[in-house]
Amino acid sequence: MKDRVKPLEGVRNFRDFGGYEGAEGARIRHGKLYRSGHFGEASDNDLAAIDLLTITLQADLRRPDERERHGDKWPVRGVNRLYSDLGRETDAPHVNFLKQVAVDAEASKGWMRDYYKNAPYRPALVETYTAWFDHLANLHEDEAALVNCAAGKDRTGILCALTHHALGVSMDEIFHDYELTNEAAQVADRLPEAREYFNTMLEKAYEDEVYRPFLGVERQFLEAAVASIEEQSGNIDTYLTSTLGVDDTKRAVIRKKLLV
Repeated sequence: MKDRVKPLEGVRNFRDFGGYEGAEGARIRHGKLYRSGHFGEASDNDLAAIDLLTITLQADLRRPDERERHGDKWPVRGVNRLYSDLGRETDAPHVNFLKQVAVDAEASKGWMRDYYKNAPYRPALVETYTAWFDHLANLHEDEAALVNCAAGKDRTGILCALTHHALGVSMDEIFHDYELTNEAAQVADRLPEAREYFNTMLEKAYEDEVYRPFLGVERQFLEAAVASIEEQSGNIDTYLTSTLGVDDTKRAVIRKKLLV
């Protein structure tokens, strides 16, 4: 955990998702794959630290309205930034959900499960997920890649899971990395502040647990995405090939570049 998480001042959930065992006993190289939340509040120290990581590829999974709202103090010069202009919203979808008359913790979890079921087939995400794998296949020896969204947990979590799968990582390890968000993003510590913020904004009096699914992750959420992929595409391998264009040849190239 400590070796993976990079403690930054204004960027949440920044961590290395390499190092896991992949295909044929090889391991994903450390220092090649990173994941995080957005960079709108990155400090100068954060930017200096990130600049040392030789990141030349960024998949930014935020919607266009999120990119405008958060701003962006990164990428640094020379970074190839992938994103989609599809899927613009007026308000964040989860905020619209929370504006309902009454919401409890189980309803919040249900909303997140539904989100994960739909996410692998959302056109904006399919567009950027596809570009991510295309560019990973062209990553140079001394370059690293990063995937982020707003919080670095849901859209990012799905793409990191797909990347791990393409590299031959076991499902147990995939879920382990996914659930690290709860520690890396310090969800338990942040919940009271988040509750106060959202309750004030929404004029509600919800308990902490109503907001937990929007700050952290649960295994059942990623399981919902996997189940949706299996239902609609047959399995993850077929989804990678038919939806994202990651055929056997491209997967072999990516493995050669990232596994040692």
